[in-house]
Amino acid sequence: MKKLTILLCVMFAFSVSNAVNAKKKSPKQNPAVFSNFSYQGNDDIYNRNQLKENEFYNPILQGCYPDPSITRKGDDYFLVTSTFAMFPGVPIFHSKDLVNWKQIGHVLDRKSQLKVFDTGISAGVYAPTIRYNKFNSTFYMITTQFAGDFGNIIVKTKDPFAGWSDPIKLNFEGIDPSIFFDEDGKAYVVHNDAPDRGKELYNGHRVIKVWEYDLEKDQVIAGTDKMVVDGGVDRSKKPIWIEAPHIYKRNGKYYLMCAEGGTGGWHSEVIFISDSPKGPYVPAPSNPILTQRHFPADRANKVDWAGHADLVEGPDGKFYGVFLAVRPNEKQRVNTGRETFILPVDWSGTFPVFENGLVPMEPKLKMPKGVENKTGKDGFLPNGNFTFADNFTAAIPDYRWIGLRGPREDFISITKNGLAIQPFAVNIKEVKPTSTLFYRQQHNSFTATTTLQFIPKSEKELAGIICLQSEKFNYVFGITQKDKDFYILLERTEKGQSKIIASQKIDLKSTVSLQVKADGDNYSFSYSLNGIDFVNLGGTVSGDILSTNVAGGFTGAMIGLYATSANDAIIH
Repeated sequence: MKKLTILLCVMFAFSVSNAVNAKKKSPKQNPAVFSNFSYQGNDDIYNRNQLKENEFYNPILQGCYPDPSITRKGDDYFLVTSTFAMFPGVPIFHSKDLVNWKQIGHVLDRKSQLKVFDTGISAGVYAPTIRYNKFNSTFYMITTQFAGDFGNIIVKTKDPFAGWSDPIKLNFEGIDPSIFFDEDGKAYVVHNDAPDRGKELYNGHRVIKVWEYDLEKDQVIAGTDKMVVDGGVDRSKKPIWIEAPHIYKRNGKYYLMCAEGGTGGWHSEVIFISDSPKGPYVPAPSNPILTQRHFPADRANKVDWAGHADLVEGPDGKFYGVFLAVRPNEKQRVNTGRETFILPVDWSGTFPVFENGLVPMEPKLKMPKGVENKTGKDGFLPNGNFTFADNFTAAIPDYRWIGLRGPREDFISITKNGLAIQPFAVNIKEVKPTSTLFYRQQHNSFTATTTLQFIPKSEKELAGIICLQSEKFNYVFGITQKDKDFYILLERTEKGQSKIIASQKIDLKSTVSLQVKADGDNYSFSYSLNGIDFVNLGGTVSGDILSTNVAGGFTGAMIGLYATSANDAIIH
């Protein structure tokens, strides 16, 4: 007993010593506190195209919400999109009418589901597909996660409002998986893959494969894979990037719909038909069924890159298709990223065709019969020109606020003064979880303003606003210290190389208001020490580095509330 007492005392002393040492090693945090954030869109296209009572705006999800997929259970519709290295991943939206949408959370909202902590912003989660299986009353979300040793995964739930299972890793290569439930209860997985080794004929040559799927084991059945599309609609024309496949069944026939042409200027949607879910699939005589690639580059109200679609039957018995497309600015740059659009689909004949999907798209659509436009009201997401305001008093921040590579809960807390961000010793240019809360840029022209309470204690500490396309392309606008003075600076990072555009010593007492404005490609950053009079820093700068088609990758620009204790924007 005496020996046990001595052992316990030694263990206690050791644990106390370790706790003290750990406390010594953990420097005291200096949080940045943000309050009264507002974001206001002011795109001319909406000012010139006011809604009538029976109209709604397209896109239905503005900003970086690409690769949409949609499913239906009874009167309920659920839609998901890609998120890459954003955390949480795969936002999920709910609607009763395909016009008014509420975000109900994220499918991948736990670290066990989403392991993107060490990957670039455009890796991570690609092209999710959501489906409901009436035979077991279960929803499935299948996707590719280029991170965390995952690859292709599937998660399940009985109730999309209540959360999703941990991922099940699937035993096949390739990307863009989709699951299909046939009327006989059988299931199939279809996906994009590379041709067999040595059979690639040209750059961008891909194939579509189908597997049988075991619903009891939640796994593809080994040896059942079959290539059903080689290259695309017409291989003699060397079509590129056949991908994003979905299978549908109608009137006893199976339809395979895919994106073709790459997710850029030649993007399109094509369709094939078969008597069996495993093919052979024959292309429709009139493909593509959706594209914007044939029109002048300088057309008004330009919508481009249309494709990567999914179909669903609407409440009116008519079919609709959701898909991604972009709205470039006046310099053809894509800062808002790939957005979610919707169009009615005419499926009165053998093949479905997107209505007005082969002519230049308009910013407005006619409301389905009997539907009231409630966007921006009663919790429904807004569209058009709108204002998003947040005073950070809610116990749980709005779902539209997201982190990068790690959960927002790891660095934020709600205080009586606003949203406190505990700075990580991570710079925004590092491929690690950052202490930054992001809101997607949803307009080509916008104003975003916030109030910051932050007194930096060294040149390594910085807090402010960031406009980010990726870790290698971004603007940092923030407060830091040099010697015993406080400075505000604007830094531009392009291709990973950073340069301070402007800096200004300021008389920082407690709070400062920060503002970023965009007018198409022209961005400006301003600050105010009294909350009224704003002073520009750095003049007008180009938004080129915030464009997907300049920076590369797959994401749109985001506006971040940023704090770091690893600042490397040093004023000399």
